[in-house]
Amino acid sequence: MGSFAARFESEMDQRQDSRISSNPDEGLEQTPIFEEFQGPEPSIDLIRATVDITKEAAHAISITALEAVREGALFMGVIGSRGELVDPFGHIDAAIWTEPEVPEHMIEAAYDFCEELTRREAGNFYHSFKYLPEEKRRSIMAYYAFCRRADDIADGDFVDVFPGGSEDDPESISYRSTIERLSPGDPVLDRSTYNEKMSQLFYYRKKLSTAYGNMTSTDPIFIALKDTVKRHGIHRELLDDMISGMENDFHKNRYQTFEELYSYCYRVASTVGLVCIEIYGYDDPIAREYAESWGVFMQLINIIRDVAEDAERDRIYLPIEDLARWGISEEDVLSGKELLNHPGWEPFVKEYLERADGYRLRAFKLLSHLDKSSRYSPAAMASFYQSIMKKIVKRNGDVFSDRVQLSKTEKMLLAAYVYVRFRFIGL
Repeated sequence: MGSFAARFESEMDQRQDSRISSNPDEGLEQTPIFEEFQGPEPSIDLIRATVDITKEAAHAISITALEAVREGALFMGVIGSRGELVDPFGHIDAAIWTEPEVPEHMIEAAYDFCEELTRREAGNFYHSFKYLPEEKRRSIMAYYAFCRRADDIADGDFVDVFPGGSEDDPESISYRSTIERLSPGDPVLDRSTYNEKMSQLFYYRKKLSTAYGNMTSTDPIFIALKDTVKRHGIHRELLDDMISGMENDFHKNRYQTFEELYSYCYRVASTVGLVCIEIYGYDDPIAREYAESWGVFMQLINIIRDVAEDAERDRIYLPIEDLARWGISEEDVLSGKELLNHPGWEPFVKEYLERADGYRLRAFKLLSHLDKSSRYSPAAMASFYQSIMKKIVKRNGDVFSDRVQLSKTEKMLLAAYVYVRFRFIGL
């Protein structure tokens, strides 16, 4: 199969050499940027990497630092009077501001927003984050908030707001039509939903570009994210790849081989592990390979746990080739609970989980390379997923009767055990 971590290093160097600069002062004449490439057809990853906010766009919708600070004085917190999560900068009717520095109190408010969002929506992850040292904890939660919002756009009904942007904007149309042309399959969503979600992720990429440029988004997630990537030197390609994995979901709802599935897992999950270890801190480059396995392990467990839910959306992430060896067809998977009666299902699940357990074993090798104060977080996440895997084994592969998850008591007991073991006792 080869190591994605090793290939990532060389591919990243090549992309750095060939990509258009993310400096907002360069390339301003490229409008729309996706129709100006000369020579051979550009790669789909290069198209995605060129998404940026230009000075022309900033001039129309930006605000000055003085105005931002004045508006920031109205900040009252991230929790509303009815207990709802509130964007502390939602009253600023602009997507970006052009000043190089954001006032510290705005950065702190942005982190507060990300932490509260994580507390409300992260479930298992929040319990693994909360015991990190403060700076690492807030950075991890800023990154989680970034991932969560992207997932809410792609798989949920969250509508991200980008003042001045719409799916009818020529640049948005150009982007999604180019991605559609270069993608391996036709959209698997209806046209209206496809256009809306691709446009949303296009503008989400624009917000991401502000974390690496001279301008700053007024979205609290990206204010906190910009501070995080600056502190920890996180490569933009890792964040771009995660969004790309979600875009790929709009074009692909079947995976023929495990190699195809691995590529998907790398984008939507291994990139998360690779970003997290930059925040945790590590002592050896081998940690990147283990972080890659960490992401693959957790994503494989997510996939088997959510088979029924995905089937309802006509999605099959289980490798078709592996299913076929056990006599399981696509129609069998789409039948839902009826799959439990198939003689091949239980042995398929056993084989699938044995493979996932191999990645779990590699994932746990990551811990010895992390700072002792950071080990608890990935250990807790991997332990939660290991417990879910054990429950699936105990149920003989029944992931249909009800959702396989840990109770609140199970989470608390497991979290306490992992905390003591990895924070105080050691490996």
